[in-house]
Amino acid sequence: MKLIKFQNVLVLAAFLMVGISNVGLAKGKKEIALQMYSLRDDLKKDLKGTIEKMGKMGYTSLEAAGYSEGKFYGMEPEAFKALVEANGMKVISSHGGPNYTGDQESWDAAMKWWDVSIDAHKRAGCSFIIKPSMGEYPYKNLESIKNTCKYFNAIGAKCNAKGIRFGYHNHNHEFSKISDADELVYDYMLKNTDPKKVTFEMDVYWVYKGGQKAVEYFNKYPKRFELLHIKDEKEVGASGEIDFKAIYDNLAKAGTKFAIVEVEQYGYEPLVSVQKSFDYLNSAPFVK
Repeated sequence: MKLIKFQNVLVLAAFLMVGISNVGLAKGKKEIALQMYSLRDDLKKDLKGTIEKMGKMGYTSLEAAGYSEGKFYGMEPEAFKALVEANGMKVISSHGGPNYTGDQESWDAAMKWWDVSIDAHKRAGCSFIIKPSMGEYPYKNLESIKNTCKYFNAIGAKCNAKGIRFGYHNHNHEFSKISDADELVYDYMLKNTDPKKVTFEMDVYWVYKGGQKAVEYFNKYPKRFELLHIKDEKEVGASGEIDFKAIYDNLAKAGTKFAIVEVEQYGYEPLVSVQKSFDYLNSAPFVK
């Protein structure tokens, strides 16, 4: 009788250990997001099928790049959200937004756009709306970039009121000097936007192409980069030129909440390139 009880205890202990192990594995799944622009052509051909493939690859979150007139890729916000979640992912962010050109007419039109669009993004479940570029006007002179920062702060206030974060995504142009000031455009933007209203989605590839280092910006402007675009010349990790380990080792310093893969150029078919990028990060020991 005592032997039977002892054996039962061993079986129960083994069962519990397996259960604990499985829970640990589930909690340990890596959070790797994808910018949907990476599969732009596939999405045009088969939206639902391509989103399903994104989920099967292992991606956990998506950043949209197909918002227009209240819809995401032609779908109502709630339907788009449901489609993404049905495939085991969530919508965390979206790119979009009109440029401000320095005149009252463009300001008024832009504010009207944001009033409508912020609501749609809220319904889609987005935590962030990211302005992916800012046109030619801000690069004219110090006054134009100053006005653009005021525009961004105004957008940020609107987004905050709805519980969404507003941010800006860079390319390499931002690492040029302001024409009539001895300062880089990007640095001026970081210094002259309100951290409570404006965050930055750093594209680490374009920082590199701009002759700068991502980690140096993390150290200089801590907690300002709530989103990152993890990008390479083609597939992530393929070029060997960008120090992704250093970037991931300093995410806490940057204040990063989501690191988002973006593949713009391909060494393979787009779906293969996006899968290879995921596999590189998923197997990398520096990605926790």
